[in-house]
Formats: sequence, C-alpha cells, structure tokens
Amino acid sequence: MGMSAGYHLARRGVKTLLIDAFDPPHTEGSHHGETRLIRHAYSGDPTYIDMALRAQVLWKEAEEESGTALLVPSGVLNLADSNVYSFAGRLAEAEKRKVRVEQMDADEICRRWPALNLPEHFEAMFEPDAGYLYSEKCIAAYRKLALVHGAQLLTNTSVLNVTAREDSVTVHTRSGDYYGAAAILSAGAWFGSLSAFAALPIHAIRKVVGWFQSTPAFDAGNFPGFTLGTREGSYYGFPGIGGAGLKIGRHDTGREWKPGETLAPFGSEESDEKDLRQVLETYMPGAAGRLLKGAVCKYEHTPDEDFIIDRHPAHDNVLLAGGFSGHGFKFSSVVGEILADLATGGASTVNIKPFSLSRFDSSPVQPQSGLPLEGIE
Repeated sequence: MGMSAGYHLARRGVKTLLIDAFDPPHTEGSHHGETRLIRHAYSGDPTYIDMALRAQVLWKEAEEESGTALLVPSGVLNLADSNVYSFAGRLAEAEKRKVRVEQMDADEICRRWPALNLPEHFEAMFEPDAGYLYSEKCIAAYRKLALVHGAQLLTNTSVLNVTAREDSVTVHTRSGDYYGAAAILSAGAWFGSLSAFAALPIHAIRKVVGWFQSTPAFDAGNFPGFTLGTREGSYYGFPGIGGAGLKIGRHDTGREWKPGETLAPFGSEESDEKDLRQVLETYMPGAAGRLLKGAVCKYEHTPDEDFIIDRHPAHDNVLLAGGFSGHGFKFSSVVGEILADLATGGASTVNIKPFSLSRFDSSPVQPQSGLPLEGIE
C-alpha cells in the first residue's frame, strides 16, 4: 500500500519520501510468495466491488507504464461445501454491480475441471474476469515508477517512532529524523512497533503456503486461481506456473506473531504441510504430489477483517492504512490512489467509511464466524 501511495503521489509531482525497514520487494512482510488473487464479487458493502474494479483498471495502467506483466486473467473458481457456505450474497451483489459470475453445481464443476474430486453438495461461483497478480513484480513496478517520477526511497531504515504537529510530521529512524507536511503509515504486520504513536487493533499471525507437484490439469492455462471452503477449513490457491507446482494456503487459523519475534520457518509445525496436503488429497488428488517448496509470511488483520483507512485520531496530517491481509493485496493499486487523494486533497471519491478507525470505539468487534470466504486472498 505504501509503495503504491508513493507512486501515486510522486506521479502528481508531490515531493515524496518512502521509508522501509527492509528492501522491497522482500520476505519480511505480507507481499511475497509470487502471487495474489484478484477477484471482484463481494457481498455486503458495495465499496469492495467498486474498489476491486478500479484496482484492476489501475493494475493494467501500471502494466503499460512499467512494461511489466503484472496481472494474469486466469479466472477465479470459488468452491464451497454448500452445507457450510452460500454464495447467494455475492451472486446478488455481482448482479447489481454488473460483475460477471457463473454459478455451478458439482456436476458442472467436474465437467469443466475433471481433475477435481468434489462431493455432490459442493457448488461454485466462477469469476471469468478475475485472475491473479504477480505480487513481488507489482511492488517492484511501483518502486521503479515512483523513483522515475521523483520519489526518494530509504531502504533498510527502521522507524523508531513518529511524532506530529498540526503542520508537520517527524519520522524518527536509526539513521536520523525526517520531516514532512504529512505522512502515511502502512506498516502492515509491523504496526505493533509503532503502537506508542498509533495503537491500532491489528494483529499479525504466522501463515504458510506450499507448492505441490501436480499434473498438467492444474497448470496455468488449464486451471484458474481458486478458493475452497470446506468443513476442514478455508483455503486458496493458484495453478502451477512455470513448473513450480500448484500453490495452496490456508486462510483460517494461525499462530500470533509480534514484531521482534522470530518467525518459525515452514515445516516447524507438523500442520504446515499436513493441513495443505490433506485438503489436496481429498479434493485435488492430482495436485497432492511431493512438496516442492514451502514459505512463511504474516497475515495482519483487524478483528472484523475489514481494512483501516483513516486519519490518525489526533493528527489530521497522518494517514493510517492497515489490516489488509487475507484479501487486501489486490486493492493496493486503488488504496494507494485513495491515500494520495487524502494526503493532497483531503477527500477521496471512494466511500471509505467502512474502513473508519472509529468503528472499533462503540463496542467490541466480534471475530467473523464460520468460513470467512469473503476475506480470502
């Protein structure tokens, strides 16, 4: 989100400094692992659909400007056990917003993708205009474009604290202090390290993904990106790209992680491979070959799994953007645009009221129950 905002600001001629504790793209946040889904059919507040459609436009613009392929229109196949999840809300909103979707029963799903092994009570919602993004290439493209437009980037520079006045913000780092009229904080899973200045209800958890040897039926071009909601849990994944094998991750569950703690590598817990393999053996047996690679990343999310995009409660010239993991990466192109609008003009044309920080003030937010397929990738 920060790299995207830096690009949008620099493109407008705003003097922009980007500060990162590492050297993006990197493996210390929530953006690595090669791919992220981009889909459009959400239920609930229509802001998500509006943002997803705008995000896709902006990704295509970034592709053209950078000369880098970022988005693959593979389609996204959303699969679910109808006893535990219904697509009714998303189908209804998709019809209202003119998002192309196809509803299928198990027979139709297995006719089109015969390598799947689904019980008859499964159903699907297929989004033919959706697909996946090359997440690290997206970060690299925005970095390149931001610098081309005049932004400056400080890498390997940890932020120790932030202080603000009415007309200025100071960012304190190990290499010195930096000053600006306004600031955007998008620290992801590392927001806990800034809690003295911005105490947000954002929690980070350890997540794993694995790449498994798979048959050609699951290769890119033959199989789409997917989500999978079952009694066993909530999963997402991608076809095999360039011989890398099918990639799959679990959306629910995970062990809490805090800034400064060591992130245990893939395989440290028996469930790392076991959970992924079991669901593949049950529903995608042709993709349950040997583990080719495993990776660990961090989810950072709010209690209700909706984003935070708001001004600091005490400082109007500081913007806070966080809680994006699980389904946020696809939106980073448009979130950067929103943040640039707020930083320079004071308002955004996008309805960001659902992402207000004040929603956590009135009453405790209950975690989402059941299979959280709305917030998956």
